[in-house]
Amino acid sequence: MTQERDATRMHDKSRTTAQRGSRRYARLLVTGGAGFIGSCFVRDVLGRRDGTHITVLDKLTYAGNRSNLAPVEADPEQAARLRFVVGDIADPEIVEPLVAEADAVVNFAAESHVDRSILEPVDFLRTDVLGVHVLLEACRKEQARARAGGRAATPRMLQVSTDEVYGSVETGESVEDDRLEPRSPYSAAKAAGELLVRSYFITYGLDVVVTRGSNTYGPYHYPEKLIPLFVTNAIDDQQLPLYGDGRQRRDWLYVADHAGAIGHVLEHAGAGETYNIPGGNERANREVVATLLELLGKPWSLVRSVEDRPGHDWRYAMTGDKLAALGWKNKMSFEVGLAATVDWYLANQGWWRPIKSGEWEEYYRRQYATRLAGSRDAG
Repeated sequence: MTQERDATRMHDKSRTTAQRGSRRYARLLVTGGAGFIGSCFVRDVLGRRDGTHITVLDKLTYAGNRSNLAPVEADPEQAARLRFVVGDIADPEIVEPLVAEADAVVNFAAESHVDRSILEPVDFLRTDVLGVHVLLEACRKEQARARAGGRAATPRMLQVSTDEVYGSVETGESVEDDRLEPRSPYSAAKAAGELLVRSYFITYGLDVVVTRGSNTYGPYHYPEKLIPLFVTNAIDDQQLPLYGDGRQRRDWLYVADHAGAIGHVLEHAGAGETYNIPGGNERANREVVATLLELLGKPWSLVRSVEDRPGHDWRYAMTGDKLAALGWKNKMSFEVGLAATVDWYLANQGWWRPIKSGEWEEYYRRQYATRLAGSRDAG
């Protein structure tokens, strides 16, 4: 009870601090910064040209792609403020010196595909739980150094999480204080990472915040999730494997809005806070597929109904009231964002065609070959 009361006092103090104005961090450590959302965050922050320096730490696994940062590295002014380190967030020897140099840590690094978590769950535990622990411990060491006068302040850590930690939401919208009910190895690992972050706030008073984003889409998205997979398959007139009847519902968030909201929370939120980042664009999966096929001028006959994913959540939905009260508003509508995404994949086939080979082909075969062989017309 004493710890909870202390945490509440810290919580109230942090709210007051946040209300006094924003904080700008001059030196950021962005883990997973070569991934889909992380690279967008890096491109956007460096594109402000406000002097911010970013160190990207990325393991460059299948979904990490150095070319996602090509626009930054082609710009001499931005490139001078970017450092790239290849490494694992679960390796303290790599992480600790990087955290020691940072004013804030933004953790995008994660194994993030539910289907892969069903096939290989242990990889998700290493990155999404053990990796988070290593980052937190590195921040705690810096907290001790700050208290001893060795640095000006403890680095803030922002943990990027997901709406999937709430589980399937049959009705209404999830709020930040709702019980976490993850239903896949991926969402369970993300929930465990969140709980670790929360525990370091309560136990050690660490300066941490958490964001939970909804289904994100946009350019540079590795072609295994619904939108990039179906767009790239449809461009080549390949079959589109739609799980079940395709009536599962998701809330869609454009990647630049997601990255921007994370930056806003980083600079404005009080310590220990959690913020939902909804897209405000709830759609059934088959409705999304119909729209992207219309944009591409492709027939619905490409869509095949395949065996559903085990434990497939039917619906995700979150309220964004708390984020709105912090002063954030998304900019991109779903219709404009999806059209821009389709156009990007059409114009950047040199980016995604090399990806859809090798490891990707093996994963796709494991995941869909049997399903497609037993598929039926999606109706």
